[in-house]
Amino acid sequence: MTAFSLDPEQTARCAELRTLAAERLRPLAEKGEPGHVNRPLVAALGELGLLGCLFEGRGAGATPPGKETGALGLCLMRESLAYACTEAETALALQGLGAHPVHAHGSPEQRERWLPPVRAGHAVAAFALSEPGAGSDAAALSLAAEPDGSGGWRLTGEKCWISNAPEADFYSVFARTSPGAGSRGVTAFLVPADRAGLTGTPLEMLSPHPIGALAFDGVRVGTEDVLGEVDRGFRVAMTTLNRFRPSVGAFAVGMAQSALDATLAHTAERTAFGGPLKDLQSVGHQVAEMATRTEAARLMVYAAAAAYDSEGPRSPGIARRAAMAKLIATETAQYVVDAAVQLHGARALRRGHLLEHLYREVRAPRIYEGASEVQRTIIAKELYAKEPHTQQPHTRMDVHEEEPPA
Repeated sequence: MTAFSLDPEQTARCAELRTLAAERLRPLAEKGEPGHVNRPLVAALGELGLLGCLFEGRGAGATPPGKETGALGLCLMRESLAYACTEAETALALQGLGAHPVHAHGSPEQRERWLPPVRAGHAVAAFALSEPGAGSDAAALSLAAEPDGSGGWRLTGEKCWISNAPEADFYSVFARTSPGAGSRGVTAFLVPADRAGLTGTPLEMLSPHPIGALAFDGVRVGTEDVLGEVDRGFRVAMTTLNRFRPSVGAFAVGMAQSALDATLAHTAERTAFGGPLKDLQSVGHQVAEMATRTEAARLMVYAAAAAYDSEGPRSPGIARRAAMAKLIATETAQYVVDAAVQLHGARALRRGHLLEHLYREVRAPRIYEGASEVQRTIIAKELYAKEPHTQQPHTRMDVHEEEPPA
C-alpha cells in the first residue's frame, strides 16, 4: 500500500462502516435532540467497537497492541461515518478529542477510572481549551489555576465553545498555573463534571452538535488531577490536536463526497431545458470540478495520515502536511456543498434535506481545531524554516505549534 491507495481490506472496511452508519447509527441520530449529547448514539458507537479504535494499546480501556487505529485508519473511519451520518462521526471524534489527553498523558489511575467507560460509550468526554479571549491564540489562556495552600489549585474563569459541554462526564481542562509564561505556564487537568464550583451553559450554534460554555468558580484540583506535568499542559493540548487534525480533513471529505453523490443523482434525473441537467455543459463542468477537488483533498488527507503513521508526529514536515490536509479538505468541502446546493436549487434549502444538513455542518470545520488562517500560518512558517537565512514570519496564532523547548 502507498499513501495514495487503499488495499481491498481497507476498502471493504469503509463500505462496512458506511452501511453501519446508515442502518444502525443514523436512526439513533435522528431521534436525538439537536444541541444535546445523544447518549444512545454514543453507546452504540461503543457497542460496535468504534470508540475503542481511538485508543492505542496502552493501559486500561485501550485497544490491544497491534489492533489500534493509526492516523490513516482514523481518517478512513471518520470519512466513512461522515458520509452516512455526520452526527455519529462527530460523537466519535469528540470522544477521542476529550479522552486522548487522559490516554496519552494520564496516570494509571486516571486511565483506569475513565478510559473503559469512554471506550464502552458510557462516559462522555470533552476537550476544554478555548476561551472567550483565547481561540486561535491558545497560548493566551486566562483560566487561572491558583495554589490553594494544600498542594492543589483553585480554577477560576471561563471556557467557551466547548463541544459536549455542559453535558460531558469529565473535561480535559487547560489552565494557567504560571502567569506571564505564555505556553510554558499552562497545565492540563482532568476535571469530573460533578466537581463543586463547575457549572455550564449550552450555546445555540449553527452546527447541530452540543456546544457550551463552562464557568469555574474556585473549582479545586489536586496533583492527582494533573494530566502530564505541571506547566507542560500546552504540549498535552498540541499533541492531542496534532493527532486529530488530519482526520478533521477526513470528516470534511466524507461530507463533500456525500454532497457530490447527491448531486450526481439529482443532475442525472432532473430534467430542464429539454433534457437532464447533466447534459448542460455548465452543469457537467461544475460537477467535474467538485469531483476533482474532492479527490485531491482525499489524497492529501490520506498522504498526511500515512506520513504520520510511518514517520511519527514529530518528524519534519508532519505538521505542514497535516495543516495542508485540513486546510484543503475543509475549504473544499465548503465549496462542494455550496455548489451542490446551487445545483439542487430551492429544494436543498428545505429543512431536513441532506444538503441543508450538510450546509450547516460544513462551516464549523474551517474554524475549529485551528482555523484556515492558522493552518496557512503553520504552512508558511514551516516553509520559511527550511531557509536558514530567511526570517520566519512573526505570529501569535500558534494554536498547533509544539511547545517551545524549556
